Amino acid sequence: MRWSRFFFASSDLGSPPLPGWVRAANFALAMLAVSLVCWFSFARLTYHLRWDSVSSYREMFLQGWFATIWISALSLVLSTGIGLGAALAQRAPFLPLRYLGKIYIETIRGTPLLVQILFFNFVMAPAFGVKNRYVVGVLTLSFFSGAYIAEIIRAGMESIGRSQLESARAIGLTRRQTYRHVIFPQALRQTLPPLAGQFVSLVKDSSLLSVISIKEFTWNAQSINAMTFSTLESYLPLAAGYLVLTLPISLWTRQMEQRHQFET
Repeated sequence: MRWSRFFFASSDLGSPPLPGWVRAANFALAMLAVSLVCWFSFARLTYHLRWDSVSSYREMFLQGWFATIWISALSLVLSTGIGLGAALAQRAPFLPLRYLGKIYIETIRGTPLLVQILFFNFVMAPAFGVKNRYVVGVLTLSFFSGAYIAEIIRAGMESIGRSQLESARAIGLTRRQTYRHVIFPQALRQTLPPLAGQFVSLVKDSSLLSVISIKEFTWNAQSINAMTFSTLESYLPLAAGYLVLTLPISLWTRQMEQRHQFET
């Protein structure tokens, strides 16, 4: 029996899927390797973890975790709409709108998120009478992530061949129908992997909102650390909490990618 067939698989597109038990066995083997590395690292620590020092703050961890969930969810929806609008603006025939979209994208992508949070909170928000820091945080995250989503969507739309657009015009489709029935379905398949990465980054970027005292997951973990002086015990649950939030997004988009995959 050739054992190599249980540990090696073809990376070619269209290759037959592996049996479920083979995937499960290899996944368990990889998890075992990661677990051994983590166990060895913690075993070499001279510091002994004291979980009792932070166990009384479980409710504070949960409050911050749920705050991060709704902040990220709102920002995800808004940033997708902003990104789609900015991507379409770059293809608009009205030149001022086209250049406005380019200025927005390049400015946001060329400056750090931390600076944008401070600018929105201390400059833009007072100018427009916005006093709620949570509103400022959601809007800042949405505009920041929207610029990257706009470029992802634009690249997906520009990957559609000109011949397909000409064919759409030839059969009498309007510009809106062309986008709906020709461009968007194909662009979705191209943009799902980078969109998944951007959505995951958005969830993690929400941790920077702690600089304007928004009581999300990171802010609460920092507060617990300041009260207990237990750094690892405060930040290890933080890492686990973000992993619980980001892993389902990655798995869901992977399923969506496989569902919309087809040979060209």
